[in-house]
Amino acid sequence: MSQNGTRVAAERLAGFIARAFVAAGLPARDAETLAGLMVEADLRGSDTHGVIRLPLYIRRVRAGGVNAKPNIRVVSDRPSAALVDGDNGMGHLVMRHAAHIAIEKAKATGIGWVGARMSNHAGPAALYVTMPIKHDMIGLYFAVGSNNHLPAWGSSESLLGTNPMAVAVPAQEEPPIVLDMAPTVAAYGKVRLKAQRGEPMPVGWMIDKEGKPLTDPKRADEGHLLPIGDYKGYGLSLIIGLLAGALNRAALGREVIDFVKETGKATNTGQAIAALAVETFMPPAEFKRAVDRLIRDIRNSRRLPGVERIWLPGEQSHAKLLDRRTHGVPMPKALRESLDAVARDLKIAALE
Repeated sequence: MSQNGTRVAAERLAGFIARAFVAAGLPARDAETLAGLMVEADLRGSDTHGVIRLPLYIRRVRAGGVNAKPNIRVVSDRPSAALVDGDNGMGHLVMRHAAHIAIEKAKATGIGWVGARMSNHAGPAALYVTMPIKHDMIGLYFAVGSNNHLPAWGSSESLLGTNPMAVAVPAQEEPPIVLDMAPTVAAYGKVRLKAQRGEPMPVGWMIDKEGKPLTDPKRADEGHLLPIGDYKGYGLSLIIGLLAGALNRAALGREVIDFVKETGKATNTGQAIAALAVETFMPPAEFKRAVDRLIRDIRNSRRLPGVERIWLPGEQSHAKLLDRRTHGVPMPKALRESLDAVARDLKIAALE
């Protein structure tokens, strides 16, 4: 047992997810790929972007909002860049394909930038930026959020999303640096998690239509998320949206479809993944040793009173990965019940 409830082995969780997607109409190979990526999200501690999303994904597939058998293809190709059309397939499949193309281009030219259109929600950005680091590359990721919850600074109308960005930098002996963030104080997935667990939101996550603090996650539709750094977070969300959305002819602003409320509609989600080969600039081992030195200097730097440890971006996720690979993924009661409901609806064996 854990404070979050029972634990489920990653293999069993992946098996259940794959069975669910096959029952919903996806080919077995795609279902297994999806299951692996979703479980990896939970292993890394992205509890708001892993198996918790399965019921919504299944609803969207069954409602026709997602193409169960897409023809994911390159529609524009240059030596260092490409545009992928996801044919409204599951975003995980689209972005895994795009990441592989970016890596191959970086091997050939030093850099690969691949945009995607007609994609869907793809889970945490960390899944994709960590793919290039296995090839001694730096990974970058940008995406348009799957609904609009952020207004422009000074506006009372949400025309931007929690547009995520991520960067992964390889290290030699230390865990890689992995920054995965939204330009809002909290990602909307964390709001949904609070609602599922019956917990209030901290002051500073959201405001209501009159600009007053909103702490009840069940009233989230009545308010707006707050940007990090005030107007700077708004500006960051705008730029990410332009890179991932407008540049790829994907949805942005008023074109964005709320993938939760309109399950039967295609979202035309836009994303971008870039891979930068370290060897273009210096021997990878030399670079990774330099990263190690900086990590250790920061970790061992003088701490403020009351601070037990200084963390680097991605370190806590790495620690959760090691723990959950051994002890399993936490399975709170509310999450278990939602997965049991999926099993009943699809007429498949429940998660054991």
